[in-house]
Amino acid sequence: MDKNFSFIDSALRTIAIERAALAELPGRIGDGFGQACRLMLSCRGRVAVTGMGKSGHIGNKIAATLSSTGTPALFVHPAEAAHGDIGMITSADVVLAISNSGATDEIIALLPVLRRRGIPLVAMTGKSGSELARAADIHLDAGVSEEACPLGLAPTASAMAALALGDALAMALLEARGFSSEDFARSHPGGQLGRRLLVKVRDIMHPKQEIPQVQAGAGLAEALLEVSAGGFGLTTITDAAGKVSGVFTDGDLRRAIDAGHDIGATRVEEVMSANFVHIDENALAAEAARIMQETSVYVLIVTDTEGEPSGIVKMHDLLRANVV
Repeated sequence: MDKNFSFIDSALRTIAIERAALAELPGRIGDGFGQACRLMLSCRGRVAVTGMGKSGHIGNKIAATLSSTGTPALFVHPAEAAHGDIGMITSADVVLAISNSGATDEIIALLPVLRRRGIPLVAMTGKSGSELARAADIHLDAGVSEEACPLGLAPTASAMAALALGDALAMALLEARGFSSEDFARSHPGGQLGRRLLVKVRDIMHPKQEIPQVQAGAGLAEALLEVSAGGFGLTTITDAAGKVSGVFTDGDLRRAIDAGHDIGATRVEEVMSANFVHIDENALAAEAARIMQETSVYVLIVTDTEGEPSGIVKMHDLLRANVV
């Protein structure tokens, strides 16, 4: 290795070249991009993405991004497609073929079959005059002026441009579909994001019968026993009609003692909190976490659509459900 070689200089040069390639990309977005989006939006099947080598890796990622953002897609390896996997592509699908050269043999070999079956073809290449670009119904120009590879051989800047163009397709389709965060969560049920966007308070709360409660008029000593027995650090206080008029917490006890109240002679409603923090059972569990963090109250009374208590939830329940 040359003693004057700098890893940092090499890294900065690579990033600069790839940044320049991305800066050129907006000038290549034209009518063809809109046509490709409309074609994919109206597709009754899936977007079948194909590419060889590094373009295949990029294609795999594009297919995954499309699928997770509302556009059904799959990746088909072009070499395997020539040996039977082309049966994965139906006449209801659209093919997105990625090739920087536009002359990848394995993809070119598929063109007659796609034409014969009338399957629409969108080509993403770096050469608008290539065989693949000419054969496509729609061509997307992902060309770059220079590769970051000093040999000009390894697809680097061109791979970055293709990836960015694929992301642009996916995001344009997402917006056109009105794809929401809830839709996204349904595609990601196993991850924390999915849980944060799907799990409702009612899914993890303790049921109504577990809510600690004492009747209005009860003494402070009785309320303390209920707080201790319930394990939530609080008890609700209900009136004669069964309505919750307040809560009594560990914090209320400390304040009562500091104020000099006699535990044996004080009624709980004298020291309870009439304005207590609560949450609707249909709210997202993530919203319960936000309220807890903002108020430093780590147990919430849960209310139903009528505003009546229907359960109770604490921070531990959110942690156990991997919501936070």
